[in-house]
Amino acid sequence: MSEKLNIGWIGLGNMGTPMVKNLVKAGFDLTVYNRSADKTEALAKEINIKVAHSPADLVAASDVIFTMLSDDNAVKQVYEGENNVFSVAAGRELTMVDMSTVSPETTKYLAGLCAEKGISYLDAPVAGSVKPAEEAQLVIMVGGDENVYEKVKPAFDALGKMSVYLGENGKANVAKLSVNLMLGIVAQGLAEAVIFARKNGLSAEQLLPLINASAVGGGMTKMKTENIINNDFKPAFALKLLEKDIRLATENGMDTPVGQSLYSTLQAAKANGHGDEDMISVLKFLSAE
Repeated sequence: MSEKLNIGWIGLGNMGTPMVKNLVKAGFDLTVYNRSADKTEALAKEINIKVAHSPADLVAASDVIFTMLSDDNAVKQVYEGENNVFSVAAGRELTMVDMSTVSPETTKYLAGLCAEKGISYLDAPVAGSVKPAEEAQLVIMVGGDENVYEKVKPAFDALGKMSVYLGENGKANVAKLSVNLMLGIVAQGLAEAVIFARKNGLSAEQLLPLINASAVGGGMTKMKTENIINNDFKPAFALKLLEKDIRLATENGMDTPVGQSLYSTLQAAKANGHGDEDMISVLKFLSAE
């Protein structure tokens, strides 16, 4: 594979679309597939991409195919659904790169299927939501064969501010779930701090600048300050997706007290209609309790 890889891309959600735009901006040739064809056609009118009508259609045009999808089942459909990549991949030198947040078990299963077909597989989930995706400031965690990682790295460089090779398939998924566990804990902690302050006569407008200037302030608290003050819960990272990630962490041995409390909160918030809102809508949920 040359530096200017021919890239196939599956998934044009909130993250996938800006990532595709950054790859095109970096000079890569892209062929794109999305289950909702209208998204693909609309994007093709905006930027220079080719359109595929199934995962299988991507194979002939691609050295590497990236997936950026919502969950484990959506990713598995690329390999096991109708017109899947395996249906035409025989004899092709091909690398599959999954940037979705899925379980380590799913990655190991799919990597095994790919190995049987002579296809390379990397798990490469990202830290960062829509704005970092738009600005090519994602942090990319990678598991799989290190030589394959080095070949794909030019594409990672176009998508993020750093990529890190972590070892065998599944290790990157563990890293991503760990990051999102911390992300959720910070979100719930921030929400609880605001609720406590409000109960005692201090507004979020007064509290949040102090938090951000203190030792506990950081990227997450600063990023969500405007959302909290403006009651803006448009999803940069939907609560239902964070709930899914913490479920995956729980299924992989996360049994610590704060993590378990977070998972209970997210489950209840999702059940109460906050799933499609931003993850910081835990503030709305906990305030209403």
